[in-house]
Amino acid sequence: MTITYETVGQWCQKVGPGYAHKLKKRQGRLGNTWHINEVFVTIQGERQYLWRAVDQDGDTIDILVQRRPNKHAPVRFFPRLLKRQGVEPRCLITDKLRSYDAAHRDVMPTVEHHNSVYASNRVEGSHQPTRQQEYRMRCFSSSHQAQRLLTLHGLTQNLFRFGRHLMQAVNYCLLRTQAFQIGV
Repeated sequence: MTITYETVGQWCQKVGPGYAHKLKKRQGRLGNTWHINEVFVTIQGERQYLWRAVDQDGDTIDILVQRRPNKHAPVRFFPRLLKRQGVEPRCLITDKLRSYDAAHRDVMPTVEHHNSVYASNRVEGSHQPTRQQEYRMRCFSSSHQAQRLLTLHGLTQNLFRFGRHLMQAVNYCLLRTQAFQIGV
């Protein structure tokens, strides 16, 4: 039996949103330090911006695809994060893009905000699977398809990413088995 990328894409369109919704319900609350960053992806030959929020443990909180990196994108993304998590973060870490400062002042003025080029390295590393996915698919066919696929990919990655170097092999196998049972 062979499975093509088109089959996976069709599966993501049919089953993905319901599966992602169930995973979000089971996930619970994530960490209280959020790293937010943007990266551009190619969608039908056009550059669009992928906004990603990751907590201090590297778990993906949410993803949003937008056409421009202006103030309106983070202003739309921050309330979405607050709604999904139900609580404000203790600290927000971004790079030096000016639209983050403006959105921070408008949406979450009481949250501590750090903007540094190197402080957001945790979220920079989480963009790597997206780049691999984009390369395999040659580019995403639409922003809706990219949004659905990357959201589902981020949530399933949260399930199967353990600190393998921090635990014994027996415990790692046990956690992996539990993740497969939750994922099914």
